[in-house]
Amino acid sequence: MFSFLSLTLLVGALSVVKATPTPEKRASITSLTSSQINAFKSTTFFSAAAYCSPSVTINWSCGGNCAANSGFQPIAAGGDGDDVQFWYVGFDPASSSIVVAHQGTDPSELYVSFDNCSNQSANALYSEADLTDVDFFLETLDTSLFPGLSSSIEVHNGFQDEQAETAPQILAAVKSGLSKFKTTKVLLTGHSLGAALSLLDSVYLPLHLPSSTTFQTIVYGLPRVGNQAFANYVDAHLHLTHVNNQKDPVPIVPGRFLGFVHPSGEVHINSDGSWSSCPGQDNTSSLCIVGDEPNLFDSTLSNHDGPYNNIFIAGSSAKPCTA
Repeated sequence: MFSFLSLTLLVGALSVVKATPTPEKRASITSLTSSQINAFKSTTFFSAAAYCSPSVTINWSCGGNCAANSGFQPIAAGGDGDDVQFWYVGFDPASSSIVVAHQGTDPSELYVSFDNCSNQSANALYSEADLTDVDFFLETLDTSLFPGLSSSIEVHNGFQDEQAETAPQILAAVKSGLSKFKTTKVLLTGHSLGAALSLLDSVYLPLHLPSSTTFQTIVYGLPRVGNQAFANYVDAHLHLTHVNNQKDPVPIVPGRFLGFVHPSGEVHINSDGSWSSCPGQDNTSSLCIVGDEPNLFDSTLSNHDGPYNNIFIAGSSAKPCTA
């Protein structure tokens, strides 16, 4: 089936070939230290564990990805990995945080061929579970889930529909965890589609929890989720870090020419293994993903899975979900 993102990727690739963005003046890009890079390991393993079935995450018995955060105490887990991505909520004593994690897309479903295109990366495609509509569009937020936000804020309709499927269960689990474990901290993470869902949860949850609750969002391989007003809202209200790896095609779709904008908070892993902190929205420096990967024909699909500091979140190189 030809999905919405195949159309996005194709049009995006052709569009960027015609016009590469003019580099913008930005604040200085800085390199992360080894200790700063290693600080991401915990959330990277949490994101990888979200690819495991709820039957194992609810018991925290998902093999190496669970063992890496061995003190974690699950609260709830759900999803079927098909119509609804896997998710889980639990308490991490190491950070004294309630963790919310969403499954990303199955890498085996990320490939559909464009005729006469030999570059596999340019054929990248999102899972049919959520992104099968070629008529995807930006839409305003559901006021029942996102009360009080400006109608100028628009997000991808497919991402919003998927987030709405699990929002009530996740909110209930987070409330339960905050009360049971006497904490005020929430950490959200995910990879790929799971990153998009966690970003929307990061906007949703603060609207329904006490103002004393603090939130941190660390995601991987994040596609663009919303428009300029959405990116500005995220910058003003969230603590977001979105890590992308080398020439991963997913973070440069949907295209900016369609009105989508990445919020600030990018950390880009370069081909030499260094990590760059990229200030601003969609930074066009060659040390950041928009500049490093100006079009999809320059991308490498396998970079989507990892490694993120030697950790593969998904794909055949990721740790299995068994002991």
